[in-house]
Amino acid sequence: MADSAMPLPANEETLPYYRPVDREIEVFEAAASQRLALLLKGPTGSGKSRFIEYMAARMGRRLVTVTCHDETAAVDLLGRHLIVGGDTVWQDGPLTAAVREGAILYLDEIAEARPDVIVAIHSLTDHRRSLYLDRRGEEITASPEFMLVASFNPGYQRGIKELKPSTRQRFIALGFEYPQPAVEEEILIGETGIDRDRASRLVRLAGKIRGLSELALTETVSTRLLVDAASLMAGDLPPRLSCRVAIVEPLSDDPDTVAGLTDLAALFF
Repeated sequence: MADSAMPLPANEETLPYYRPVDREIEVFEAAASQRLALLLKGPTGSGKSRFIEYMAARMGRRLVTVTCHDETAAVDLLGRHLIVGGDTVWQDGPLTAAVREGAILYLDEIAEARPDVIVAIHSLTDHRRSLYLDRRGEEITASPEFMLVASFNPGYQRGIKELKPSTRQRFIALGFEYPQPAVEEEILIGETGIDRDRASRLVRLAGKIRGLSELALTETVSTRLLVDAASLMAGDLPPRLSCRVAIVEPLSDDPDTVAGLTDLAALFF
C-alpha cells in the first residue's frame, strides 16, 4: 500500500494504536456501510489483527474474534443446547451472538477453518446476510450493523489449507504487507516509546533478515516481532538480548540459523 494515510479522528488518543499506511480505513468504513464481507490478506505480524481492533474501537462496535483451526467445528461457532438445572436451554455461539447483536465478527486465519465452518458463513457473505441454525430450525437475519471480517495468510498455505476461489470471491479484499521502513519506525516508536535510533536499527535489521532467502525461514521477521523487541528494549533489557529472545529464537530452532541471526543482530546493536 502507498503511504497516504487517512485523517485520524479527534479522539484518536483513546483508540488502540494504529498507523494507517494507505486508504484501508476508508475501505473498511465503506465495506461496513455497504454490508460487505471483508478479507484481509497478508503475512503474519503485518498488522491485520491490530487494524481490526482499531476499526472496531473507532466505530464503537463490539469485536468478536475467533481464531480458526482444524479443531473448531461449526457447532462451536453457532451454538448448542445445554442442560441447566434439569432444563434444556440454547446457548448462542460467538458467530450467532455477533449476528444477532450487530458486532464485528473477525475470523482469524480463515483458511485453517474446517469446511463446515466455511459452509456456515456462506449465507452471511451474500445478499441474504442470514444465518440458519438447523438445531433450532431458526433463520436469523443479521443486524444491519453486523460485519464479517476474515484474515488470510497467502504465503502460509499448504495442501488442503488453501482458501478456495469460491470462498475468496464472497469477500472484498485488502492486502497488507510489512510497512516501508520510515512507517515501520513510526509504528515501533508509537507502540513502545522507544527512541528513533534503536527503532531505526531494528527496522534495518528486519530489512536485512527479510532479504536473506538462503536461510529458508518458514516465516520472516514481522512487524509484531519488532514491536516485541522494541518493548523489551524500552523496558531496559539489553538490545542484543532483546533481539535474541524476541526475533532470533522465534524465527528458528536450527542452531546454525540461530547463530547466524544472532551474529547479524550484533552488527546492528
